[in-house]
Amino acid sequence: MIFSDKILELSKKADEALGPVYKTIDEKATVNTARVMDSFAKHKVSDSLFGGTSGYGYDDRGRDTLDLIYADLFGAESAFVRHNIVSGTHALTIALFGILRPGDILLSVTGKPYDTLDEVIGSHTKNGDGSLADFGVEYREVAMTVDSRVDYPAVKKAIEDCGNKLKAVFFQRSKGYLNRKTLTTAEMKELISFVRSHTDAFIIADNCYGEFVDVCEPSSYGADLVVGSLIKNPGGGIAESGGYIAGSKRAVELASYRLTSVGVGCEVGATLGQNKSLYKGLFYAPHTVAQALKTAHFAAYIFEALGYEVEPSPFEERADIIQAVKLNAPELLCAFCRGIQYGSPVDSFVTPEPWDMPGYNDQVIMAAGTFVQGASIELSADGPMRPPYTVFFQGGLTYESGKIGIMSAAEELLKELNK
Repeated sequence: MIFSDKILELSKKADEALGPVYKTIDEKATVNTARVMDSFAKHKVSDSLFGGTSGYGYDDRGRDTLDLIYADLFGAESAFVRHNIVSGTHALTIALFGILRPGDILLSVTGKPYDTLDEVIGSHTKNGDGSLADFGVEYREVAMTVDSRVDYPAVKKAIEDCGNKLKAVFFQRSKGYLNRKTLTTAEMKELISFVRSHTDAFIIADNCYGEFVDVCEPSSYGADLVVGSLIKNPGGGIAESGGYIAGSKRAVELASYRLTSVGVGCEVGATLGQNKSLYKGLFYAPHTVAQALKTAHFAAYIFEALGYEVEPSPFEERADIIQAVKLNAPELLCAFCRGIQYGSPVDSFVTPEPWDMPGYNDQVIMAAGTFVQGASIELSADGPMRPPYTVFFQGGLTYESGKIGIMSAAEELLKELNK
C-alpha cells in the first residue's frame, strides 16, 4: 500500500513515542501467557483432548477440561465454553434467561447496555417476541456520571427501591456504542464489592473485549457470571465461533440449564472437532490481545494528531481493546470504515455501506476484512449512523497488519476532507 508522507511521518512518531507503552503491554502478555500455560500443564492438556464427539457428546474430555481451564484463568468456581454459542449477545442471553424468573428485576448499573441487548431485555420489541419483558422480568438502569463513573449513591438507592425483587445486577465492562470510558479492573473490583455489600442478587458482567487486557477478570472479584465471545479476545483469532460463561458454581449451573435443558446442563454437547481451535485460540489469546492493544494505542496517537477527539487517549492505560474516535460527520464515519476495509487482508476490494443490521435501532456501518466473519479481535470498525458519528474499532491479529489498517483509515479521512 502507498501512504502519503504525512501519514508515514505520523506513523514513525507514534512508534517512537509509544515504545514504553508497548513494552508494558508485552510484559503483561507474558504474565498471561504463563497463566495459560500453567493451567494447560495442571490439567494435562494433550492431543487426546483435541478430538471431537458427536450426538450427545457424553464424556467429552476435551470439552470438560477446557471448562476447568477457563474457570482457572477467570478465577471462577465453574465455567463452560461452547463453540455453538453464536455471539456475545447469545452468551449474555443464556446468562440472563438462566438467572431471571417472572417477577424479578434486572438492574443495570452502568447505564444502557449494548444495542443488541435492547430486544433481549424487551426495550424495543413487540409483545410475544420472547424477550425478558414478555416473561415478566422488569428492567431498570442507573446512568453513569458525566465523567464516566459509576454513580454509587444512585446505585444504592436503586437497589433499595428494587427490594427483594432484585434478582440480578448487571454491568458492562466496555463502552459499547456509548461515549463513555471502559471500566478498569480496579473500578470493577470496587463496583462488585459495593453491590455485594448491599444485596445478595446475582452479579452479571458483560466482559466482551476485556479478556486478557489485565491479569484478572471480574469473576476473580466475585461476579457470579462473566460472559464473553470467542471471536473476540479469548479466541485469539483462532476460534471460529463460540462463547463462554464463568463464575460462581450455582449461577453457572443455572446458565447451563438455559444452554441445554434443566437437569442436563453441561453434561452434554458434541464438540464436532472444534476442541483444538478453542484450545489453540486460548493459547494465542494473551499475545493476540497485546497486538490489538498496541494497534489501539497507535490509532489513538494518529487520530488525535489529526485533530479528532479520541477515547482512550494515546498514553492512557487500557481496560479493553476498543478505541473510539469522534468524527462528527456521517461521511467521515463512512470514510473511516472504508479505509479499514481497504487495509484488511480479506475483502479489501469491498466498500462498506450503512445498513439496517439485525438487533440495532439505527443503521450501522461495519468494516471487517476478517478471516472469521464478524471477528472483532481481528481489525474491524463500526458505528451507528447517529450523532456524534463515533467510530468504534478494535482488534489486529498482528500489530503490523493493524498498523497498516489504521494508516489506511487515516488516508481515507484525508481524502474525504480534501474533496
